[in-house]
Amino acid sequence: MTPWDPSQPILEIENLSISFFTRLREIPAVMDFSCNVMPGEAMGLVGESGCGKSTVALAVMRDLGRTGRITAGRIRFKGRDLVAMTDDELRHIRGSEIAMIYQEPMASLNPAMKVGAQLAEVPMIHEGIPRRAAWARARQIVADVRLPDPDRILQAYPHQLSGGQQQRIVIAMALMSKPALLILDEPTTALDVTVEAGIVDLVKALGAKYGTSMLFISHNLGLVLDVCDRITVMYSGEAVETGAVADVFDRMRHPYTQALFRSIPLPGADKTTRPLVAIPGNFPLPHERPPGCNFGPRCDYFVKGRCDAADVPMVPVPGDVRHETRCIRSAEIDWAAPPKAAKQAERTPVGDVVLRMEDLRKYYAVTKGLFGTGPTRVVKANETLSFEAREGETLAIVGESGCGKSTFAKVLMGLETATAGRILLYNQDIQDTPIEKRDTDTVSSVQMVFQNPFDTLNPSMTVGRQIIRALEIFGEGRSDADREARMLELLDLVKLPREFAGRMPRQLSGGQKQRVGIARAFAGGAKVVVADEPVSALDVSVQAAVTDLLMEIQRKNRTTLLFISHDLSIVRYLSDRVMVMYLGHVVELGTTDQVFSPPYHPYTEALLSAVPIADRKVQKKRIVLDGDIPSAMNPPPGCPFQTRCRWKSEVPGGLCDREVPPARTLAAGHQIKCHLPDAVLARMEPVIRIAAE
Repeated sequence: MTPWDPSQPILEIENLSISFFTRLREIPAVMDFSCNVMPGEAMGLVGESGCGKSTVALAVMRDLGRTGRITAGRIRFKGRDLVAMTDDELRHIRGSEIAMIYQEPMASLNPAMKVGAQLAEVPMIHEGIPRRAAWARARQIVADVRLPDPDRILQAYPHQLSGGQQQRIVIAMALMSKPALLILDEPTTALDVTVEAGIVDLVKALGAKYGTSMLFISHNLGLVLDVCDRITVMYSGEAVETGAVADVFDRMRHPYTQALFRSIPLPGADKTTRPLVAIPGNFPLPHERPPGCNFGPRCDYFVKGRCDAADVPMVPVPGDVRHETRCIRSAEIDWAAPPKAAKQAERTPVGDVVLRMEDLRKYYAVTKGLFGTGPTRVVKANETLSFEAREGETLAIVGESGCGKSTFAKVLMGLETATAGRILLYNQDIQDTPIEKRDTDTVSSVQMVFQNPFDTLNPSMTVGRQIIRALEIFGEGRSDADREARMLELLDLVKLPREFAGRMPRQLSGGQKQRVGIARAFAGGAKVVVADEPVSALDVSVQAAVTDLLMEIQRKNRTTLLFISHDLSIVRYLSDRVMVMYLGHVVELGTTDQVFSPPYHPYTEALLSAVPIADRKVQKKRIVLDGDIPSAMNPPPGCPFQTRCRWKSEVPGGLCDREVPPARTLAAGHQIKCHLPDAVLARMEPVIRIAAE
């Protein structure tokens, strides 16, 4: 066997085609896909759900299941063809030379084994090293992935760790045999933005330390900019553009790449003057791809008779090294031309206060011990929440998991009752009234759009029937015919074809299901809508369409929108005001401009720093928070943020350790809960700067 030359690619994927075979037909998932990864290089693989990113990764691992098959092409690793290898040869490579990190960490961990045993198992199996040496290596790797108290972590079970800690353990497990190639499939999707920032820094540092090459799969272009050297953009099973990150971000040469960037909320986007541009049409099903260019039916530059005449090959982009595009018109298009002017909208005038919270508290009593016989402890999920929301306003509520955002939403909806404080909806007290005791007007006035559109629809009921059922509950319409007509109007409102009324949820895409959820929320003429991460499960192009839809409905109905999110890019684009929560407290509240500009609460500053932004002109100050958010059952004394605050030393006399800071006003409508002196706040610098052209 010829030894591998380290000057050659460590991974070569050449004209790869993959199909899945069902009883009915062959479904081509990936076609003519080529991609090279050089030693020590990080390659980003991006595109919408269903474009074939994960299928390519599983093909490299030779793990396509019983129905998946590589039908053409080669995958070479260190010069050896993985497609031609036997199962025995693959076993020696998987886990030792090529490792994969999956999106959901708990799916990769054995819940019945201690973390240390799971880590030590890897080199013991792959390298045959003694148990003592394997445990010593496990301890070193746990320290490398920046987990506190490695000895305690090694003796813990997976369920005793937070999501961020579990993902670090999975990364540690992948690195135990020092693989030459690491495949990361959406490794941070389920994590908070602050934890994500720490994981991204960790992956980059470990890649540099071990000289590991990476194939980084993500739908987040900002993350790819942070992590990767090169990028390959996929659409409908094909690579449509590939090149150095700088070349593709600054000189994109495929209409799909351009459309992706136009549908994400980069700095400068504005919901009224510069709205996002959603990609028209829908993603083609694998067995319904159009002739010629797959992106043709959705492309602004499509020319009939040329773009659909024959299969389109990848061609080099003149002037760039290893930059290629799958577009026959790439040399003719004016890539610097601004997008066609999207319809501009009038800013919704903000009306009177419709919802007011006054010192709202929500505590849970938790009994420890066998059969609930131990001492009772209190979880303080919400602490003295005070704010108001006005008619036609979008108030964003942001913070990490466990900060109390969803608890507050449950109390507002009547799914929980408040421990103390008041909730006034149109000056009516509702904090003590559970949903089953609320009158129909109150229930229909406050509605919710949930995060996961897949779990919120009845799978055995048609779309139309689900909306009509909501109309019946809210007492809308005098007859079945009235409700039928109103249901069709609601489908029009959310821009779904009327024939969708007869479809079942399984026949809809994720974005279409979310539109049905929005139609149902507005069935009773909702005045206040709580949108709990309504677009986080959707592709960026679908996100743009759904957020535009929410804004259009808000303008038409003058709805008050409470937008719960951890994505500060979309918050900046959508919201009029922002409320930042940490461990049950409101730590900052103000207009969007006030919250996104210094002075900040130290927690807000860290959140803004952690947001990945897909723009090379943006310069960010990097602030990575140490540690996890403390338990609401055992919060720290004094300021809730003091255990992670980088500014704490600026406050004299240990005040942060002793006293919860009072809410103080910095400017009209802008308040923070922080002990920092005014002089320190005044010298805070912007976290995000946009470099001059």
